[in-house]
Amino acid sequence: MDPISPLEQALHAARALVLADLVAREVAEADVVSLVEESIAQRRWWVEQWPDGAAFVAGLVAQDVQDALLERYGRWPLCPVCGSGDPHALDVEPELGPDPHWVCHKAGVKVASVGSLGSAVGGTASS
Repeated sequence: MDPISPLEQALHAARALVLADLVAREVAEADVVSLVEESIAQRRWWVEQWPDGAAFVAGLVAQDVQDALLERYGRWPLCPVCGSGDPHALDVEPELGPDPHWVCHKAGVKVASVGSLGSAVGGTASS
């Protein structure tokens, strides 16, 4: 059995993190999981062209899925921190960088790391 390449490790980790967030928000239906797979396929090519970008893949996949969900279903993930006002989605920061987080710009807080939305579902935030 051949060892898994760093590229494949980064892609598998990104898939797992984004799927964990989708499951935490109860939107991991088959068609939504297909959006993750489409993003992984596109990002595989991107990382092959720029291997130093492997650390950025999880955030990019999260953004890809968020954009695809917006086009098809609406905003995702909705902010669990702000209890009043119009519902709004969290953003991924940094947009292109390692250690991506879901952030509420309205409240000015980091809500959770990508892959850890399950711990933020109750409205717990870290600053």
